[in-house]
Amino acid sequence: MKVEEIIKTANEIPLKPRTIIHIALVNNRINEVMTATLKPFEVSVQQFNVLRILRGQQGKPANLCTLNERMVTKMSNTTRLVDKLLKKGYVNRCVCPSNRRKVEIVITNEGLEVLEQMDKALDKAHSTILENFDNRDLEQLNQLLDKF
Repeated sequence: MKVEEIIKTANEIPLKPRTIIHIALVNNRINEVMTATLKPFEVSVQQFNVLRILRGQQGKPANLCTLNERMVTKMSNTTRLVDKLLKKGYVNRCVCPSNRRKVEIVITNEGLEVLEQMDKALDKAHSTILENFDNRDLEQLNQLLDKF
């Protein structure tokens, strides 16, 4: 479907603004699908991202600065995200023994288990979002997006 049809305009939009609008619409669609997929787990896309970062630490703790640097969506409320995950039992937080001002966060076994379930659900969502693309299309799209 053309961008003009989606936003219901009879006028053809010039190429550059059309491209930006198109990217924004695709981003919104991806966020809608991912949010809906994660809703049964009562986790936001950002909380999911924190859990994935912590899993990637392979048992080593991460601090808030590390989480913020690695987030797909940069946010200033990483502390609040961690607090919500802590209440759910998905992460543990402790004070660093060598630097008492530094807080370290690790993913719990429960967090790893629920993250595995989320991964399976998101794999299906990714397939749905990208159903009109073959591997060659995806390679080409990624090459184009790398130019950003």
